[in-house]
This record gives sequence, C-alpha cells and structure tokens, in this order.
Amino acid sequence: MSAGLEACRPHHRLLRSPSPASQGRIKVAAGRAGGSSPVYGGGGPREAWWRGRNLLSVSAVLLTFNTVPALAQTAAPAPKLPAFTDETASSGLAHTFAGEWEFMVGGGAAAFDCSGDGFPELVLAGGVNKAQLFRNASTRGGALKFEPQESGLEIDQVSGVYPADIDGDGITDLILLRVGENVAMRGLGECRFERANEAWRFAGGDSWWTSLAATWEKGANWPTVALGSYIDREEEISPWGSCTDNWLLRPAADGRGFDSPVVLKPSFCPLSMMFTDWNRSGTPSLRVSNDREYYEGGQEQMWKIEPGKEPALYTLAEGWRLLRIWGMGIAGYDLNSDGYPEYFLTSMADNKLQTLAEIPAGGGPKPSYADIAFKLGVTAHRPYFGDDLKPSTAWHTEFQDVNNDGRADIYVVKGNVWEMPDFAMKDPNNLLLQKADGTFEEAGDRAGVASVKQGRGGAVVDLNLDGLLDIVAVNRNEGSEVWRNTGGQADGHWLQFRLAQDGPNRDAIGAWVEVRCTGDVVLRREITVGGGHAGGHLGWVHFGLGSDTQAELRVIWPDGQAGEWERLAADSFYTVERGKAAAKWEPKG
Repeated sequence: MSAGLEACRPHHRLLRSPSPASQGRIKVAAGRAGGSSPVYGGGGPREAWWRGRNLLSVSAVLLTFNTVPALAQTAAPAPKLPAFTDETASSGLAHTFAGEWEFMVGGGAAAFDCSGDGFPELVLAGGVNKAQLFRNASTRGGALKFEPQESGLEIDQVSGVYPADIDGDGITDLILLRVGENVAMRGLGECRFERANEAWRFAGGDSWWTSLAATWEKGANWPTVALGSYIDREEEISPWGSCTDNWLLRPAADGRGFDSPVVLKPSFCPLSMMFTDWNRSGTPSLRVSNDREYYEGGQEQMWKIEPGKEPALYTLAEGWRLLRIWGMGIAGYDLNSDGYPEYFLTSMADNKLQTLAEIPAGGGPKPSYADIAFKLGVTAHRPYFGDDLKPSTAWHTEFQDVNNDGRADIYVVKGNVWEMPDFAMKDPNNLLLQKADGTFEEAGDRAGVASVKQGRGGAVVDLNLDGLLDIVAVNRNEGSEVWRNTGGQADGHWLQFRLAQDGPNRDAIGAWVEVRCTGDVVLRREITVGGGHAGGHLGWVHFGLGSDTQAELRVIWPDGQAGEWERLAADSFYTVERGKAAAKWEPKG
C-alpha cells in the first residue's frame, strides 16, 4: 500500500446538519448584476431595462462569505493531488462553440463510443458553427488524439448534445438541442447518424431549447424525454417573464416512437434537467434547475412523472422547499453512502449542495432538502486565485473520482456570461477534491485545469482507457480544451464497467450501481441521461477504489431487480450484462 493511501470509505459526519453560518447567509433577492452585452445591456432600451432591475448587491454577498469561519482549519489530511496535462493542441481537438446572445448559454459536450472500440468519441455543440464529431484515435494510456469525422451531425444552431439508445437497437443515438428545431439523430454505426424526427415522430418544436433529460417509464418500449425551453426569442427588449413552455415527450400508444408533447407548466427557463430516483421509490422524478434571471414568480422544481398519470409538481405541502437560483447545471451522487443522492446545483455566486433534510427510519423521505455547500467547502463563489474577487458564474458540473481515492470529487466549468462587469471575468474552472472528512479542497490550479476561458459545457471521462479520468471544457467564442490525467500523486486503484440488458433501454438508464469496498463501504451512482450543462456521457462507469485491489459490484436494474454481489479485480474494465457474470474487457488500442 502506498503511503497515505486509504480504502474507499463513506463521509456522512457532516451531512444533514447545516451550520449556523450557512443558515445565516444573505439570500440574494433577484437579478444578476449589470452588463454591457446585447442580452444583458448593450445600449438602447435593452440596457435601460437591464439597469432598472439590477438588484444584486455583490459586495454584500462577498462580505457574507468573508466574515464566517474558514473551512481550511479542518484537521483532515490533504487529498492526493492528480496531475493534468493540456493536450488540446496536440490532440487535434479544434472546435469553437460560438454565437451572440442566443448562445450565451449552452455549449454542451457528449462523450460515448460510436466506433465500437471502447474509446469514447466526443461530439461538441457549435452554436453558429456546426456541431462536430471527433473520433477518438488515442491508444491505451497514451497521449490523447482526435480526428474530426463527417458524421451527419454537421448542423448549426446546436447548443446541447445528449447520447442515448432511443430506439433500442444497440446503437447510440443523439438528441441535438438547438435554437430552433431540436433534431433526433439515429445512430447507424461507425459514428454515422441520420435525422429521425419524422421516423420517430419526435416533435422538434421551434424554441430556444436549453436542457434535456430522459428515462424509461415502467413497461415502456421508448424513452420519456423532457425538453427545457428558455426565453421567448421575440422578446428582445424586456425578456423577463417570457419563459416558454417545457415539453414532455412520452412513448406513443402503439409503441412506435413518441406521442404529441405534453406541456410542463409552469415553465421557468431551465438550463438543466435530470430524471432521478431521489427517494429510491423505483420511479424517477424530474428535477429542473431554472434560471431566475428571466422567470416571474418561479423557483426550482421537481415533477412527479408516474406511468399512466399526468405530470404533477411536488408542492410545499408535500415538503418541497422554495429555492431560487440562477440554475445552470445539476449533478447527483450518493456522497455519504446512505442510499440517497445529494445534488450539486451550479449558479452565479454561491453554488448549492443539497441533501435530504430528514430520512425516516423506515424510508419514504419528503422532498425537503438542506443546503450543505458552505459546510463542505463547495460554494465555489468566486475565483480562487488572481486579484478578481467578484462573484463566479458556474455552468457544467459532475461528480467523479479524479484521483481514484474512493471519494467523489466535483468538477465545475466557469465563465462570465458576457462581459458582465460585476462578475469575475477571469473565472477559473474548479476541481474540488473530497477529503477524508467529507469536506472538499480546491485543486484546479495545482492540478493544471484552472482554465479562465469563457467556459460552458464539459465532460470528465477516461478518454485513453488508462483508469484515470480526463477532462474536457467547451468554451464560448474560444476554443474547447482537453486535459489528460497523468496521475500525479493519485495512485489509487479503480474499476470501470458498462451495463447492458435486452429489450428497450439497452444501457439500463435509471439503474443504480453499487460498489462495496473494504469495511462494507458502499459507493453508489445512478445511471442517468441529462443533468450537467447541455451535454452528458454514456458508456463506462468509473469508481476509484483507493488502496483496495478488489471490490464487489451489484446492479439494481431499472425495474428494481437487484443482481447478486460479484467480486471483481481492480484496475480492469468489465461488461455487465443482465443475468450474466461480469465479463472482463480489454482495450485493443
């Protein structure tokens, strides 16, 4: 065992007990600080509108965070520091998400294997540029290499990209979120795609689409897809209060494609959505993170999406708590190994980390969440280096174990919306490493991923199949970036696998994956399509194991059936097919 290397372990000591300082923080009333961009100002009546509703006191927010006790006084040892190398130029990943006000949001990345060799390809949204597929030409453990490939995805006005096997043929498909008409793209194999809106009866609409989530309802042959729409593009002078309708696409009664859209009202300009089984009932709900910049009387939302029933919002009477943020991204993970996911919500200024406020002994919690971001040190509310002390702007986020110590870390992509002078212009991306006591430590600068470009989307995925997670950032009006994880101090073991089952929902979306380590510690992750900001990945599921050289794996499949625990050797890839023993898989490259 390497010095200081520990087995994976849970971190529940600090959860569900918000500190008095956290509870007493100033609540931001409304409105982002002013700006000079075309959408947030920029002259004429629009600027007059913006200046008139500038209600945010930036100094008050920062004063609040600066007058509470520092979290750095924890006695927990520093986590193992990973090392990343910027290989953007040498990898061939040359692409830019570009555009004016209609592309101030979006800029997603999708990571999935469409070539059949196990190495994840990348598809990057382009905004006014065309979306681009980059075929992964890396070798195992080697430098990252990508080759642009003509794929049928060369479509403009794309803001987001999400992968899923929609038609259940075993080939990954894509949904392209666009300003205009969304497009479903059927996978043909060998990284080629064709339009499928008409064949699948997929309603593309004509809106400013910004978010997506998908699930398979019980007994359904096709997925249920939620689509989030932003502001009315025709309301250029004063778009506040002009949020357009979100849609829910459910399977058609004949089992062939989609039915007509169901409107999810009220709609409050979501920038991220996620189907998640928050209460472990077996039926995922739809969590929606909304941008308070434009809604009127809105808040964060969670919809009950039950088979055969109309969608219904969770209410205050049921325990839902009012929360208003500039919601931009969602990530979920069971941080404290209690069986229920926590949720990281990105915003402007302080970000949120939510945990269930109370879990009854017999289960069945209410949808009441407490914020523990301050207590665990993950508010990430301003730049952590440089002399710019203005509030941050956060977008894409993920929970992933980047140093293989058995503890989930948090990656956050940052970037000013559009030359907004009251928010940080040089806003570095965050890499928050989890420590042994469950708190987090910023390491983005020391690890080498602290880009200060105008970030939007991203991905944390093993691009060269060496067991170390690499990082992608999509930037607005600047080139995308990719960093290869070269290890550094991170010498822990790992396990990666991909799920498969027959019939629809081939990739077992909605399953829970559990990894049991030394001391009966259970790490668990929900398999989802959605969340993040405007993009996600499909395929290999990664767990760091710390010093453990083996671990047990169990899958709770989407219908609730639990597989048997199976002991697996670390530092290996496995295909886990339902009803069969896990099969070891070796990359050929």
